[in-house]
Amino acid sequence: MSSVAYAVVHTEPPSIFLADDIDLLHRVLALEVVARTDPALLGDAGDAIREALLEERWGDATVAWIRSSGTGIDVYDGKSVYTDDDLPADMIGAQLQFTRLFAGPQG
Repeated sequence: MSSVAYAVVHTEPPSIFLADDIDLLHRVLALEVVARTDPALLGDAGDAIREALLEERWGDATVAWIRSSGTGIDVYDGKSVYTDDDLPADMIGAQLQFTRLFAGPQG
């Protein structure tokens, strides 16, 4: 089983970004969300955000962007990604019988 990091940007509609790990996700957010923002929308924070991006301080740039734009971003790390190898269709019946729901008294 592998894992994924993802972020939900609370725009309308929400945007979701997936990456192999949290470090890559920070770079994705910096490029795909922060750097693509119209500078006129960032006001005085634009210069500080540009500087943070140029210095590859992805988290600083993103936090400044959140504060300036008022748009929230939720970031999640280490969420499991299931594949067919992890849960083969022909084994689901056998696996179900060992779950909690099937372990106790049945009505």
